[in-house]
Amino acid sequence: MDIFNVISILGGLAMFLYGMRMMGDGLKESSSGTLKKAMEKLTNTPLKAFFMGLVMTAVIQSSTATIVITSGLVGAGIISLSQSLGIVIGANVGTTVTGQIIRLLDLNASGTSFLQFLKPSTLAPLALIAGIVLIMVKKSNGSEKAGRIVIGFGILFSGLMNMTDAVSGLAESGIIEQLFSSLGQNPFIGYLVGAGVAFVLQSSSATIGILQAFSTSGQLTFGSIYAVLVGIYLGDCVTTAIVCNIGAKPDAKRVGIVNILYNLGKSAAVLVVVTIIHKMGLLDGIWSSTIDSGGIANTNTIFNLLCAIILFPALKPFEKLSHKIVRDMPVTAGKYDEMLDALNPVFISTPAIAFGRCYDVLMVMYGMARTNIERAFELITQYDEQAAAQIVEDEDDIDMMADRVSNYLIQISTRITSSEHVEIMNQYYSGVTEFERLGDHAMNIKEIAESLNKNDDAFSEIALAELKVLHQLIDTILDYTHDAFGKRDLAAARHIEPLEEVVDDIIGVLNDNHLERLREGDCGVYSGTEFLDLLSEIERISDICSNVGVATVARVQPEMKHQVHEYVSMLHAGRDEAFNREYQEAHDHYFRLLKE
Repeated sequence: MDIFNVISILGGLAMFLYGMRMMGDGLKESSSGTLKKAMEKLTNTPLKAFFMGLVMTAVIQSSTATIVITSGLVGAGIISLSQSLGIVIGANVGTTVTGQIIRLLDLNASGTSFLQFLKPSTLAPLALIAGIVLIMVKKSNGSEKAGRIVIGFGILFSGLMNMTDAVSGLAESGIIEQLFSSLGQNPFIGYLVGAGVAFVLQSSSATIGILQAFSTSGQLTFGSIYAVLVGIYLGDCVTTAIVCNIGAKPDAKRVGIVNILYNLGKSAAVLVVVTIIHKMGLLDGIWSSTIDSGGIANTNTIFNLLCAIILFPALKPFEKLSHKIVRDMPVTAGKYDEMLDALNPVFISTPAIAFGRCYDVLMVMYGMARTNIERAFELITQYDEQAAAQIVEDEDDIDMMADRVSNYLIQISTRITSSEHVEIMNQYYSGVTEFERLGDHAMNIKEIAESLNKNDDAFSEIALAELKVLHQLIDTILDYTHDAFGKRDLAAARHIEPLEEVVDDIIGVLNDNHLERLREGDCGVYSGTEFLDLLSEIERISDICSNVGVATVARVQPEMKHQVHEYVSMLHAGRDEAFNREYQEAHDHYFRLLKE
């Protein structure tokens, strides 16, 4: 055996696997958000779910990724286990697309100009050049993602060509002929080899691609590789099931179990049917005939399509059997358990989906914090023990959510590569901190109300009237904050800053008014101190809303992220006409209400 040929094969294999990983990661990153939404909407029938799984896997080039994402969505309660079953079968069929792409290796002998252009020896350097150009002249995140995908495609074909060249050298030594003839004589060994390699590589597409590369030796036959193909199906799905089980709920684990059951059924069906047909002599024409890359791709596709048709009616039995294998756990009583379970580690490999789950929790955090602020304001005028207790309970939940989201974002941060995802990460980190602080200030206002009630004290009527105007302004700012963060609404984000300036102006006036009332004896010293503390809490709430608004501007306009302080200083210095106009209108409106 020529050691240099072996080294060439290993080098080509490394390039092939890296190229496939690079291309697949780029495709997942660029399309996972859209595919997630489609999966949520287009899985209401088994047939739709099947095509959804097929298309998604064809796009992201990974049945494992599709099924793991599906498992996560089931665990999050977004789709049901029944809805996921069609996706599982579709993913198994969709993974055959990779083999059909790799069959371009068969075009090496073609003489037509168009097919010459499609040869790997032409496509590989063109893809590498195109990818480098897209990245170097990057004008958007989209072009950088596209560049990585195209470069991955080029590396994949370069690795394939290296492998095929080295295999040609080994073919002359007779090693390949001996290896695959032994597999043809013992299908069980072929089955185990296919399963083992797929398990190690964690990819059926990559394993079949390697088999296609070996086919260029001209010494592979249908009889020697059909059992290898079937073994690949099982090896790949075992890895998928293991990933689906990591920190998952029972239904999410069952997705991986159903995938194993389906692939066991597929393996049994192919082995039994092929053996019977072969014994009948119906496969004599192809059994010992040489099979090329295209033949392997077609065989793989036919096996998967026929098994999908045959086993589709077995979906319900597979589902029932999965319930017997994976038992239900005791139901937890936590109000937000299902939503927090959606912060699942299986989504981390597809950041768009992981960020979507964080967004859901962040919006709930904001809603709870805002509701607590409203409750706390009401306690100032009419104290209620039950409302105060609810604020404390919700504040505990807000703190718990903040911890969970923060930890999840840390996990996501290790997997993100695009600048777009970095912008999302920055905004969500800011959101976690700011929304938790909103809840803290609601608690502080509750404690002020509690202290007034305990000491049988209250604010004067004029103080309450002034607070009512300030409360109205804060409500408007909180509305804009919700739209700015929740909808990435740039207009709403820009409305916050001028109103925050008016809050500062009003608080300055209310401070002066209150000190005047204290001097004249219209307010008690104790309630006077509490009033000033309350104004401080309200000012901090408006400051938090300002931070959220500025973070939204930086997210929507990434060029602003290093100029945030300059941007805010420019607004406050009166160098923006729109800001000046809105500030003056709001100032006149709310000060008129104060005078009234």
